[in-house]
Amino acid sequence: NLTYQRAKAVAYAHKWAFLRNPAYYNFDDLGGDCTNFISQCLFAGAGVMNYTRETGWYYSSASNRAAAWTGVEFLFRFLTNNRGPGPFAEELPLSHAAAGDVIQLSFDGAVFSHSLLIVEESGLLVATHTQDADYRPLNTYSFVRSRLLHIEGVRR
Repeated sequence: NLTYQRAKAVAYAHKWAFLRNPAYYNFDDLGGDCTNFISQCLFAGAGVMNYTRETGWYYSSASNRAAAWTGVEFLFRFLTNNRGPGPFAEELPLSHAAAGDVIQLSFDGAVFSHSLLIVEESGLLVATHTQDADYRPLNTYSFVRSRLLHIEGVRR
């Protein structure tokens, strides 16, 4: 196993929170860019993609990418079920949050539809796209449910 480099993920989030990295397609007009941005942050900290056809996590282009790269629910399933290459996570209570972890929000209580990256544990400050934010306190969002994806590590 490799170490997930949390500082690199957070540094990437700060650099690109209000910008778009030209190496990646901007999905703002296709349902939002939040999970695409979070995947970029995760990749900055993990350095390994998973090219498994249906269940992987990778980005080559807008038309050649895994559903988990841009989809909230798909990213959750990838991170919590991944036994192959790339980052893997455990769903834990918010009290276990660390910088570089992912939080997903449900605004209606049924569907999780927003992904954010924790950039600072104290105060649970986050960065995200689609209502771009950096150092935004989680408690300023109006949501019904949240879940923490604590990144446990990375496999080659």
